[in-house]
Amino acid sequence: QVQLVESGGGLVQAGGSLRLSCAASGHTFSRYAMAWFRQAPGREREFVAAISASGGVTNYADSVKGRFTISRDNAKTTVSLQMNSLKPEDTAVYYCAGRYAPESWSRIRGVEYDYWGQGTQVTVSS
Repeated sequence: QVQLVESGGGLVQAGGSLRLSCAASGHTFSRYAMAWFRQAPGREREFVAAISASGGVTNYADSVKGRFTISRDNAKTTVSLQMNSLKPEDTAVYYCAGRYAPESWSRIRGVEYDYWGQGTQVTVSS
């Protein structure tokens, strides 16, 4: 089992950048596929980015391709989301999610992840 804690959210102007981090407990982090999802008020949770346990496979939502980058540091048991060129429509609570999976497994559906963090708020002002 793994516990996930997000950090790095905040208020930023449009065009700015933020870096989210998700710290994972447990010493089997390198066997977990990880992902970021977000949920804006009044909207359903949506996929943002995912990375396989090995780090060799990544997936991005079309809305963030070219602007966001997901990465992981298995030695530090963290997964990060670098967000550049932020837009007001990126405003949401961002959640880190994980699942024990084969090294190349990477999925975009939230129901396929077993562990979730508490979320961190990102607000982009226009």
